[in-house]
Amino acid sequence: MDEKVIQFYRKITREGYQYSGSIDNPSIFLDSSGEKIPLCSKAVDSYVNIYIKIIDDIIVEVKYRHVGRPMSNVVAEIFCALLCGKTVQEAVDLTAQDFSDYLGTDDEEYKEASNSMIKLLHIGLDRYQAG
Repeated sequence: MDEKVIQFYRKITREGYQYSGSIDNPSIFLDSSGEKIPLCSKAVDSYVNIYIKIIDDIIVEVKYRHVGRPMSNVVAEIFCALLCGKTVQEAVDLTAQDFSDYLGTDDEEYKEASNSMIKLLHIGLDRYQAG
């Protein structure tokens, strides 16, 4: 695992998982297992549930519940941090490069997990925008 990922994982383990949890009545709920989107190709039994609250086109809260590898925790925490306060359109435009810039790494496994989160997000945003 990439050193930046390890450092971030140690930090969230020490300081707490800021975005871990759930939201009552989320605007968007996503289940990676149900959508058949693995977070990490090395951990077939991992999953994440994503809860997103949107008010007036602004993502006001994002939470997750997760079972899996440390890499998935890191990506889920960064995913939530990147989304909070964004408009729906800004969320649509989120890229793996945004994840890489946030953490300062171009690690391939990290990018793969980031892309999985983005795919999951797009499913949720498509459903949300369809009403």
